[in-house]
Amino acid sequence: MLIDSHAHLDSPDFQEDLEAVLARAHESGVASILTIGCVQESIGSLTTFMENLDSHGHLYGAVGVHPHDARFYSQALEALIIDVIGHPKILGWGEIGLDFHYDNSPREQQIEAFRNQLRCARDVAKPVIIHCRNAEQLTCQILEEEFAGGPGGVLHCFTGDLDMAERCIELGFYISFGGILTFPKATDIRESALQIPAQRLLIETDSPYLAPVPFRGKRNEPAYLARVADILAQVCGMTHEEVADTTSENFTRLFGQP
Repeated sequence: MLIDSHAHLDSPDFQEDLEAVLARAHESGVASILTIGCVQESIGSLTTFMENLDSHGHLYGAVGVHPHDARFYSQALEALIIDVIGHPKILGWGEIGLDFHYDNSPREQQIEAFRNQLRCARDVAKPVIIHCRNAEQLTCQILEEEFAGGPGGVLHCFTGDLDMAERCIELGFYISFGGILTFPKATDIRESALQIPAQRLLIETDSPYLAPVPFRGKRNEPAYLARVADILAQVCGMTHEEVADTTSENFTRLFGQP
C-alpha cells in the first residue's frame, strides 16, 4: 500500500467530490495521506476536517505557514500552530520554507518566518515539511543553522540538485518526489532520484497541483500516486511493490505513523 506524503485535501478544488476522491485513492492502493494545512484559514480547522473524514481510515495532517503567506506570520498565528500541533493526528510542521520564484511575501519576511518555525518545530520535536523554490543554497544554510540535530523532515516535491539532497540527508531529511518526476523534461530530477539512498525516499502528489503524466494539466489527486511510484520504480530499478514498501517504511520512520 502507498502513502501520499503530501496533499492538500482541504483545497477548494476538492470541495465538491472529496468523498469520491478518497474512494479512488483507496482503490488505487493509497493507504494513508498526509494533508497539509498551510494557509491561515486551514490551520485552525484542519483537525476538525480530518476528524470528519475518520471513516476513510488513515488521514493525518501537518500545519505551518507557507512562504507565500509569510507576511501574515505573527506570534498569535505561531501560538495557534503550537496548539493545533499537539493533536495526535498532526504529525509535522509545514509546509514552510522559501519561495524566491513568486516572491508573494518579501524575502526578509520569508526568512524570518522560516527561522521562527524551524525553532518552534524543534522545540516541540515535530518533523518539518520544506518548500523550496529558487532558494536552494539559503534553504540548506538555514536548515544547517537552525535544525541540525532536530527531528528531521522532508524536502517536498523535490526539484533541487544532488548537493542539496545530500546536505539535507545529513540533517536527517527525506526527499519526496511527486508528479514532476514523470515530466519528459525532468531528466535532472530523475537522475537525482537514482542517486538518493532508497531509505531516504518518499512519494507524494501535492494534490491538487502538479498531476503526473498522463494526467498533466488536470486536477491532481491522491489516486495518481501510483503513477509516481511506477516512474520511481523504473528510475531506481525497483518494483512497484518495493517502492510502496520502502517509501511507506520511510514515512513511518520519519513521522511515527501509521
